[in-house]
Amino acid sequence: MLIAFNKPMNTLSQFTDEGRWPGLSRFGLPKGVYAAGRLDRDSEGLLLLTDDGRAQARIADPKHKLPKTYLALVEGKPDDGQLGALRAGVALKDGPTRPADVEAVATPGLWSRDPPVRLRKTVPDAWLRLTITEGRNRQVRRMCAHVGLPVLRLVRWSIGPHDVAGLAPGEWRAL
Repeated sequence: MLIAFNKPMNTLSQFTDEGRWPGLSRFGLPKGVYAAGRLDRDSEGLLLLTDDGRAQARIADPKHKLPKTYLALVEGKPDDGQLGALRAGVALKDGPTRPADVEAVATPGLWSRDPPVRLRKTVPDAWLRLTITEGRNRQVRRMCAHVGLPVLRLVRWSIGPHDVAGLAPGEWRAL
């Protein structure tokens, strides 16, 4: 069984609650499934769940280079140098990243976020679509920060051929 779940902001990628942060047990998911990979508490979007250990390994293990696409609202207006650096791969503290496929995009038609993003009137912002083939801890946020584009909102849109289209936060569907 493979399930696409639209993980809401401030929800953990585990079934148990932790402190004030809710886990996945609140969303009526089938018994026996577990997350194939993780999505940070402060990130939103696609989380795949499965009851198949081999499928979980194929999805989560970076050696399979499964593309993961994110929509990132960043602070600042990205220039060619910043986008080029992301496309080439950047040197993070835990080593260089693989090159990312990245482009500036128009504001996507996403659901509202709770809590809403705090935007500053004096600082421009922009949306990026980034596709990576790794899954390091907070990788997209760290890559963008490295080139001077702090992430204000991060939504994982797809993993391989699966996406979150048509799912509201907290909703899921069997694939």
